[in-house]
Amino acid sequence: MDLQIALLLGQDGIVNGAVYGLMALALVLVFSVTRVIFIPQGEFVAFGALSMAALQGGRAPSTLWLLLALAMAVLAVEAWRWKRGATVDWRSALTWCVAFPAVAAALVLVLKPTSLAAQALTVLVLIAPLGPLLYRLAYRPLADASVLMLLIVSVALHGVLVGLGLFFFGAEGSRTSAFSELRLDLGGIPVSGQSLVVVGVTLVLVIAMFWFFGRSMIGKALRATAINRVGARLSGIPTELSGDLSFALAAVIGAISGLLIAPITTVYYDTGFLIGLKGFVAAIVGGLASYPLALAGALLVGLLEAFSSFWASAYKEVLVFTLIIPVLWWRSLRSHHVEDEE
Repeated sequence: MDLQIALLLGQDGIVNGAVYGLMALALVLVFSVTRVIFIPQGEFVAFGALSMAALQGGRAPSTLWLLLALAMAVLAVEAWRWKRGATVDWRSALTWCVAFPAVAAALVLVLKPTSLAAQALTVLVLIAPLGPLLYRLAYRPLADASVLMLLIVSVALHGVLVGLGLFFFGAEGSRTSAFSELRLDLGGIPVSGQSLVVVGVTLVLVIAMFWFFGRSMIGKALRATAINRVGARLSGIPTELSGDLSFALAAVIGAISGLLIAPITTVYYDTGFLIGLKGFVAAIVGGLASYPLALAGALLVGLLEAFSSFWASAYKEVLVFTLIIPVLWWRSLRSHHVEDEE
């Protein structure tokens, strides 16, 4: 391996690590607020990419029908809860179940966007409400269950969404048009504009998230819920809406990740699973609690994957997932058992 090959591999590792970093941020966010290890996070990536490909092919994305079906199911559940005497926040329920699906249907069926920016915005409107709807349908009824029970639900939901992805999009893969056709030559190393877009958008999102959680009232409310759910509830923070918002942010991050990778790799209905798992490895490096450590872990995972593909391409996935073993061993030595907080 010479210096030029090492730089090429380093570039691939940074680009891949940027995407894994977004996955890790979403997983840490969802877990810290709701205690859910959200295995289906990768499905948002695949659905976002394949929805973009459908729009560019002049077709209505099948995710629209999934969104409408989930919205009707959640509305039925909320009506049933209200009839049984439960308190229902109809404003938030109608926002996720009526307003967002109506806007998405109008964008897809009436406006039929043709520009890249409009199509990307349409995809975000399609995917964003899927997070809160899945949370209300699958996780909120089990909000007081153990982490293991929530993990089992996540695995089951992943299987359902992968099956729906195969039904909606088929087994064929798709690519989309790049957001930038720029080609650079830096010291003999070819750099594509789309790679710069991936890294740039990731940096912007990371900075925006740190500002959101550090300066905004909503972000501080989410942090309070993550630190002490009972204390946040006693302080007047609506913890159920915190779950909605965390899942919505995770869905948006997944959709953006799908839009970023679709021009540089072929995306299939199940592509998101491996991406999500590698993001999970990065999140484990951060202890499912630290955003900076999760980002550092994502960069490590990306670089390890890139260089192992050169030295031992047949075992690159094994090497990446083996990274989780020493991390868990080290963390087990430094932690002590505590009872789960309510």
